Amino acid sequence: MKKIVSKVIFITALTTILFMLSCDNLHEFYTLSLIAFDSDRDINKQIYLMNSDGSNQTNLSNNGTTEVSPSWSPDGSRIAFRTDRIAAPLTEVYVMNRDGSNQTNLSNDPGNNDGDPFWSPDGSLIAFRTNRDGDNEIYVMNSDGSNQTNLSNNTFNQRFPAWSPDGSRIAYQSNQTGPFQIFVMNTDGSNQTNLSNNGANDRKASWSPDGSRIAFTSDRTSPPITEIYVMNRDGSNQTNLSNNPGTDDATPFWSPDGSRIAFSSNRTGTRQIFVMNSDGSNQTRLTNNGANDQGLKWIKANK
Repeated sequence: MKKIVSKVIFITALTTILFMLSCDNLHEFYTLSLIAFDSDRDINKQIYLMNSDGSNQTNLSNNGTTEVSPSWSPDGSRIAFRTDRIAAPLTEVYVMNRDGSNQTNLSNDPGNNDGDPFWSPDGSLIAFRTNRDGDNEIYVMNSDGSNQTNLSNNTFNQRFPAWSPDGSRIAYQSNQTGPFQIFVMNTDGSNQTNLSNNGANDRKASWSPDGSRIAFTSDRTSPPITEIYVMNRDGSNQTNLSNNPGTDDATPFWSPDGSRIAFSSNRTGTRQIFVMNSDGSNQTRLTNNGANDQGLKWIKANK
């Protein structure tokens, strides 16, 4: 009898350990993950960091100017972001270490607005948006700020580039066919293609980690209210995920394993960070304060 009880206890303990090791939630062994986001809880918007369960919210940029749109380097060591600290309201792309140290101007483009940075999967390049040519274009630069090059190169308004996980394409929003749509182009700027292709405004694309799907914000359901949608990488099968009429859901970003999508929503009054399963189920609030939290990016903490 004692042997049976001991065996049951051993199996139970082993099952618990295996379950914990297989989980992707924060605080669960080696798959810890982090979310960077911007918040105006300190009057000016600042770059914050938190665990993916909403705990340990920390101000990283920590100064009196406006910092938004954080973007992780692929190895998780640095965060690029947009700031107006040089000559507000004009903005530059800065980078800092993941602990907030060594804040450095990358775009160095006085007199214009640079922002919306996004790292290439190999960490060598950063795509960003700039109005230095008279309209908003998608540019790319080396990760040290050198060799800044216009990719989109047209007379329309392009914003929020997002590199595909395989490094072959960049998704972005453009109004070249009327309302903002999700476009994709090759990384040399060629083959610019409208993916979402409808009469509403579609914005802020986010690739799934396997590159098979793109989440985005759309106001097609009940303008000007926005929802989180998802589509296949070729634009097919466009589906409403957040499905929360009457409030604004925006800025989706996938979890590192692709099982969940974080997003911002004003459904509780102020804009807060929420998370849901990749099928739209189990929508859960992560931040909980009287400020506005948004502009989020997710990465594994053990990178």
